[in-house]
Amino acid sequence: MNNQIHHKLVVHHDQHKTIDSYIIGFVLSLIFTAIPYYMVVNQTVTGTSLLLTILGFAVLQMLIQIFFFLHLGRGPKPLYNVVFFASTVGIILIVVGGSVVIINNLHHNKTPADQTKSLVEGEGIYQIHGEHTGACHGQYPNHQVTIKNGVVTPEHTSAQKCDTLTFINQVSEVRELTFGEHPEHKSYAGETEYIIRGGKSKTITLSESGTYQFHDHLQPETAGDLTVTQ
Repeated sequence: MNNQIHHKLVVHHDQHKTIDSYIIGFVLSLIFTAIPYYMVVNQTVTGTSLLLTILGFAVLQMLIQIFFFLHLGRGPKPLYNVVFFASTVGIILIVVGGSVVIINNLHHNKTPADQTKSLVEGEGIYQIHGEHTGACHGQYPNHQVTIKNGVVTPEHTSAQKCDTLTFINQVSEVRELTFGEHPEHKSYAGETEYIIRGGKSKTITLSESGTYQFHDHLQPETAGDLTVTQ
């Protein structure tokens, strides 16, 4: 009889702990979902910083799911389970992270000519059943704009449609180039922001004609304009 009572007390205690765990996990999940949502909607952080922040909260969400809902570390041989799980995650992060770093370095260390060639090859579908889609096809002139010490050179660039434009960041600070006047941002060719790391460059295809202004979101006084004709 005493054993039955003891067993019921243990089961009740375990159930109570499980419910508390679910409630705590649910509340933390809501908090760690609301914070990045608020940051994205109100643009408190932008660019790479925003991406890293979201990834950080995603990792926290994963840990919450694992420990508060899956109860990793509370079952038989909890230490072994945690070690195996951590090892698996570590191997995945090394493989995926290393691949991303290598691909990213290969992309950003290409010369403007190589970037132009990649863009041309990437837009190979220029007609369907003999009808042109409007996409650029072939090799076109490349224009370069350098950014150094808050100065854009040349301040004005004239080009033709399907030419390429290379932004070259000659300082160590990260540039977040966007089109339009600050703080109003407009998209060009489907992109609203071009992040250029220190000492790197970014090449875009001038697929839309017209006159456009561009500036550094982090330093709005660093600005220039672009005219694209047919």
